[in-house]
Amino acid sequence: LRAMFQAAVDAALPSICVPAHLPPRPKGRTVIIGAGKASGAMAKALEDAWDGPLEGLIVTRYGYRVPTKRLEVVEAAHPVPDAAGR
Repeated sequence: LRAMFQAAVDAALPSICVPAHLPPRPKGRTVIIGAGKASGAMAKALEDAWDGPLEGLIVTRYGYRVPTKRLEVVEAAHPVPDAAGR
């Protein structure tokens, strides 16, 4: 039972599930906007899957920031926004 639970949790990791659902990378300028607790990890998965330039802003909850190279990630309060999310 624990193994099945862990398999389900692992399958939901953004590094696993996001690339499988991405379309081919668009041509030209690509701007990414994200918000939410998982948005930092999803942005990292997107960067890993798509080569080339990306730009955009990701707002995630404090403590959920994931290092990215091409997308700016900021932390803010959740569920009630604070000044950091502006």
